Amino acid sequence: MLPLVHIRTGRAAGKLSVGFWDHWVPAGNEVMKKQCAAWGAKNQVEVQPDFITSNGSKNIMTQAAEAQAKTGHDIQQFPGWETQNHADQLEPVDDVMKRLTAKYGPVTKAAEYLFTKKKSWVAVPCSSGNQNKGPCGRISVLKEVAGLDIVKMYPASAPATAEADKWTYDAMLKAAEACKKANMTFGIGLGTTPDSVDTAGSLFAAFGAHVITEEGGVDVRSDPVRQALEYAQQLVKYLPDDAVSFDDASNNRALISGKSALIWNPPSAWAVAKRDAPQVAADSWTFPAPKGPKGRYLPLGAFSWGIWNFSPNKTAAKELIEFLSQRENVEERCNATVGYDVPPFASMTDFKIWDEVEPPKGTVYHYPIRPSHHQENWIAMAPAPPEIAVQAYNRGTLPTMLAKLKSGQSIKQVQDWAEDELSGFTR
Repeated sequence: MLPLVHIRTGRAAGKLSVGFWDHWVPAGNEVMKKQCAAWGAKNQVEVQPDFITSNGSKNIMTQAAEAQAKTGHDIQQFPGWETQNHADQLEPVDDVMKRLTAKYGPVTKAAEYLFTKKKSWVAVPCSSGNQNKGPCGRISVLKEVAGLDIVKMYPASAPATAEADKWTYDAMLKAAEACKKANMTFGIGLGTTPDSVDTAGSLFAAFGAHVITEEGGVDVRSDPVRQALEYAQQLVKYLPDDAVSFDDASNNRALISGKSALIWNPPSAWAVAKRDAPQVAADSWTFPAPKGPKGRYLPLGAFSWGIWNFSPNKTAAKELIEFLSQRENVEERCNATVGYDVPPFASMTDFKIWDEVEPPKGTVYHYPIRPSHHQENWIAMAPAPPEIAVQAYNRGTLPTMLAKLKSGQSIKQVQDWAEDELSGFTR
């Protein structure tokens, strides 16, 4: 492939600054630095990559400060909803996306939902930090206690088998009950941080339950919403007693401690277990979301690269993003992060890294979405208008509804509360 060359003009600046997310896997930062330096050398542009931690939301606060001051990095790596929060100050990137999708095919609908406004792309979906948050289960516990052979359903380096059709929300409910009795409770949280929101969002989607419609109307009393709540009313009985206070580290700790049979999470929990509790890691398997009446929906933790519309270096910024989005560069970074990063393009889910990661070999083969999974990525609160959805997402409305069920409230009480809560976002 010929390198993307930036033709310098009289108005083009010779410097470009990028605010990257500080990757949980440090090797990912090192490869990113190398790729930026290589592109900069070929294009005679000095690229300054800064890696900004998400601890304490420092990356989000930095983006807010730059938006207000209208100065700072040329490119920012935005987590999730932040592109919508700053959409009016981002340079359209339809031209970049047109070239990338022509070459690699479409990105997920969930990414399109997050990173477009009025059908225009305001940021480019990126692989760095991009994650699926599906189930990761203890192989032996689920087999012995719940009768689920997850390796047989989703074998290593192979398509899902006919056995996978048995992995439904009803099967998850039965497994949760059995594992609760065996003191190996499912580590599913009902707090208000993203892991809990994303898991609850996928449950609601699997039942076709949308508490806010695509037009922005509140719809908490529909039959699908009631069906989802009736299911959740049973499930929450088998979740941890402290599920309502879970944060994004709680489910990780539950798996690593050896006290949980299943969590919903990217492979970071498995990676830490590999270091600190190798016997747990060797008995863990990542696999797709269960099937509900309307299908399988897998939570997406998405990142994007956006360019401030006040950047003096927009042309160079677009070309660097396009360069970093090329398949060979995405794969090099994915290898460095041991398969943690999921490419936004389905055509890139054939990297060999997911075949090779161990123990056990094949443990994350089914982490990226594959054709035999019959599932799709999902953003909690979709298909609500993003400006409304982001409010309900950040407030943790969906898991709070489930937490209220766990506290003993009736379905009607939960619906009444949710209707009042959501109406405040839609006014």
